[in-house]
Amino acid sequence: MNNKSITYNFDNVKFQLKESLDFSWLQELGYVFAVFDQQDSGNICFGVEKAGQKKFVKYAGAKTMKYEGDPADSMSRLKGAIPIYYELKHPSLIEIEDHFEINSGYVAVFKWFNGECLHSHWSYPPPAKYIDPNSPFYKYKRLPINQRLESIDKIFNFHVLVEEKNYVAIDFYDGSILYDFINNETKICDIDFYQKKPYFNDMGRLWGSSRFMSPEEFVLGSEIDSRTNVYTMGAIVFGLLGGEVDRSLEKWGASKELYNVASNAVENDKLKRYRTVNEFYKAWNYAVNKK
Repeated sequence: MNNKSITYNFDNVKFQLKESLDFSWLQELGYVFAVFDQQDSGNICFGVEKAGQKKFVKYAGAKTMKYEGDPADSMSRLKGAIPIYYELKHPSLIEIEDHFEINSGYVAVFKWFNGECLHSHWSYPPPAKYIDPNSPFYKYKRLPINQRLESIDKIFNFHVLVEEKNYVAIDFYDGSILYDFINNETKICDIDFYQKKPYFNDMGRLWGSSRFMSPEEFVLGSEIDSRTNVYTMGAIVFGLLGGEVDRSLEKWGASKELYNVASNAVENDKLKRYRTVNEFYKAWNYAVNKK
């Protein structure tokens, strides 16, 4: 691993990269009040503020300390993902406002959302996120069940649209979920790897966290389809209401009816799952409303 680093200081933040880059364009966007530099995706992100308006800025093309790939690849991925954010525009998806090429990289600018990522890098790997009272995941798991059900409803609702638009949710995990603990609001971010159907596994192990990935996402040539989306949503539900990879009833924090619905969604055999996210969502809502 290349341990060479260059330290940058901007306004209220400090970060390190493996190379020297011109970030003067960043300061033109506003005062830099936050940096998110621990991703292994080749992206570095910033919070900026100008004239009272906050923005979230994602830059691809830098050699971040944890990225071992080619910066040109991360730049290409971000540039290719821009249309996805426009096509899947939804109240629960972070809102893209601008995008442009700069120097040797690519920039996407989003409206700021004052939420915390449920997979914060500073409280990971486990057991930190489970036992640290300051961990967003720890705080989320201790929300009243009705608040978590409302949050999950937003996630379901967005992915019904994803499916209606003929996409599959690649690399969706708890790190794609932001939660505002003050206003009890949920937003989804980082959908860069979502793909149009038909889509077939061309990697062997696809992008994503294995905690939320279906069996077919590990098999080269497998079709990734609506039933794959169902599995992903089911795995997310077990993460937010249950024991994540421990899908036992003992670790489940909601009703037995909801447990049965979620269990159907994460069947290893695709044909035993709900056919679509919408079908899963309807069964889920029926169980939520069952008295």
